[in-house]
Amino acid sequence: MKVTKFGGSSVADATQLKKVLAIIQADSERRFIIVSAPGKRNKNDIKVTDLLIDYAKAFLEKRDTRSFELAIIARFNEISEALNLSKALPEIAVYITNLKQTTLTSTPRIMDLFKSSGENCHAMLIAEFLTSQGTSAVYVNPKEAGLIVEDIPGDAIIKKESYQAIYNLRKLTKVAVIPGFFGYTDEGNICTFSRGGSDVTGAIISAGIKADIYENFTDVDAIYSANPGLIPNCHAIKELTFSEMRELSYSGFTVLHDEALMPAYQGNIPVVIKNTNNPDAPGTRISFKRSTKEESVVGIAGDSGFTSIYLSKYLMNRQIGFGYSVLKILKELNLQFEHIPSGIDDMTIIMRKNQLNEAIEEQLITRLRTELDLDELVVKHDISMIALVGEGMRNNIGVASRATSALSRNNINLEMISQGSSEVSILFAISDAKEKDAIKALYYEFFCLA
Repeated sequence: MKVTKFGGSSVADATQLKKVLAIIQADSERRFIIVSAPGKRNKNDIKVTDLLIDYAKAFLEKRDTRSFELAIIARFNEISEALNLSKALPEIAVYITNLKQTTLTSTPRIMDLFKSSGENCHAMLIAEFLTSQGTSAVYVNPKEAGLIVEDIPGDAIIKKESYQAIYNLRKLTKVAVIPGFFGYTDEGNICTFSRGGSDVTGAIISAGIKADIYENFTDVDAIYSANPGLIPNCHAIKELTFSEMRELSYSGFTVLHDEALMPAYQGNIPVVIKNTNNPDAPGTRISFKRSTKEESVVGIAGDSGFTSIYLSKYLMNRQIGFGYSVLKILKELNLQFEHIPSGIDDMTIIMRKNQLNEAIEEQLITRLRTELDLDELVVKHDISMIALVGEGMRNNIGVASRATSALSRNNINLEMISQGSSEVSILFAISDAKEKDAIKALYYEFFCLA
């Protein structure tokens, strides 16, 4: 029994949906289909979710919304006409038009209602399409499926008790088409997962029904060892562990939502990344262990937009509660850190730059400087974090040395280096301007040497 998720590019138009149909019909075990909203048909196109966000903003600002409504309905109409469908479209048109009739007043709830409708409407349409082509299918609303979530608009978390209700989906005799990206609170309000959350829905359903495998179809043949847009003929990864994929996703790989792995990990459900446009390609398998040789490094990821705050104080290590005081200031300012490497007399806070505006940054610096009585404080913006990932690093000597040497040869200065106790990744903080050069340097060091 398989759960199969199709991303936005896989369901962008009628041509893509015909490929989806062939994939579903090729394997009778594909009984649970998770779908995204229609994505881009070409590089200049607009995703339906982005249209819905614009629609919601216009509604909240009390501007005319008609152009957005028509554009969204037109996307679904184009698909319906191309596939000779007629049943779902009238309901979809009413659904989209009636969004502006909501009685909700909370901006986050309104945004979630609007954003979720792309997946919801598309699931209705795809269920009709499958049935019209001889595969008996049924649209299943996330509430009916049992996806009950914590009440956190825009960042929903599945409730543990939901899994028992989701297990009942196994009783369905038809192919279940379930919209991704959202669930319902106990009070019946829609809450979306964070952006890209259809991956999360697929993993939750997989864990809930105890699937044999979770297939995630996208527009690439596999997960690559680095950004294939930077590296010609980039090495494709056949197998990854959950830990490796989590590190890569968090550090910048966009193929799989970084939070999607947790339900699959907890349910011990293998995940396979495959290509809708080339379904016979083996893809990349993600599970607890790899059967392939334990290479020291399997992937290199980069992510920009960080700020580093360097703190120095003589005998910092002797001051009880120093770290607690730093974290307390961050908590009181509602700021989240990503990494805090430290030495005996210094500490560096790495955080997402988008959390800071001028006023918050000034307040943070003032509090750190005065409340901690620092000797030195240095703030640097426009930092990139480069992650070197591989469980094989635990058993291979000299990985960090090779990495730093490769960066040095390419005149890339390190702001920080950090390795977690799990030894699955090594992180390098560098200037944003050097991110691409750093990824190339590390890739050629670990994947192109004879």
